[in-house]
Amino acid sequence: MAEVKLMKGNEVLAEAAIRCGCDAYYGYPITPQSEVMETLMLRKPWEETGMVVLQAESELASINMVYGAAACGKKAMTSSSSPGISLMQEGLTYLAGAELPCLVIDVVRGGPGLGTIQPAQSDYFQATKGGGHGDYHLIVLAPASVQEMNDFVGLGFDLAFKYRNPAMILADGVIGQMMEKVQLSEYKPRWTQEEIDKMSDSWALTGKKAHRSHNTVTSLELDSYKQEVFNHKLQEKYKAMEENDVLFEEIQCEDAEYIFVAYGSASRICQKAVQLCREKGIKVGILRPITLYPFPKKEIARLSKQVKGILTVEMSAGQMVEDVRLNVANNIPVEHFGRFGGVIPTPEEIVEALEKQIIGA
Repeated sequence: MAEVKLMKGNEVLAEAAIRCGCDAYYGYPITPQSEVMETLMLRKPWEETGMVVLQAESELASINMVYGAAACGKKAMTSSSSPGISLMQEGLTYLAGAELPCLVIDVVRGGPGLGTIQPAQSDYFQATKGGGHGDYHLIVLAPASVQEMNDFVGLGFDLAFKYRNPAMILADGVIGQMMEKVQLSEYKPRWTQEEIDKMSDSWALTGKKAHRSHNTVTSLELDSYKQEVFNHKLQEKYKAMEENDVLFEEIQCEDAEYIFVAYGSASRICQKAVQLCREKGIKVGILRPITLYPFPKKEIARLSKQVKGILTVEMSAGQMVEDVRLNVANNIPVEHFGRFGGVIPTPEEIVEALEKQIIGA
């Protein structure tokens, strides 16, 4: 039977990591995600499961420690917030280039620069467009509740090992700091540890075996033609993600004439905005992307043939709106409404924006 608790989003991330069999966490404190490591330190999972929990000397160190643990086929994770994730970009492109599975958590704060410790969604580009150098992608999950913070830790590891690719949970400061009821249950992974060991046997640094020579983990290839072949392999992997692992939620879209596209806490605020709109006789629904990469392109394209207009609602100056416009292909008006710098939009502002920017345009 699931254990029900009232917990903060960041605390749940730590608890879920322990329950899903995470082998190692390396991190560095930064608001608004510091409770992840603080909770792990208080829980002392090394006494329970053998999980390593270490405060590194910097974000640069923590992401490279993740690289080392992931190279050995272990479930390794880190967490940070926007400026810290920026510092990890070199390590993330190395992880993607070496095809190493791991989980990275970004609890977003307002920027640019040091910005503010208040919540934002302005890391969308950094998360979904690579962030570091080279043609690569992270798998990006966007939780909208404390329960999903719990659920997406195990899901993130599953997808990371499925594709041998770094996965990221992109939460904003609202979800990280809010408290909600959450069902904690022992996570049932897609694969047992024995199956993961078997899957990783062909690449993980576990020493020379009788049935094979030693493995090598690297992201370096000096032969440009071989590097091109490798890049083609990566692109095929990303296509497989787009075919098989797109996640999204539709809310009251069946009869909708207009659509809000929003993720994370912005999608929750949009639910109240939908209620206000429908009280006015305006039929509005919500498409909530759960995987920001792979993005729900087909669903956006389909809805664009059904509705009169789309408003993206983001706690940023407008980033996801670019992906929405690409997949609408000028079929209908697509506009953006956002508050940024740590300001959270209200449902009333969202309704007003829809009326002015889409309906009254």
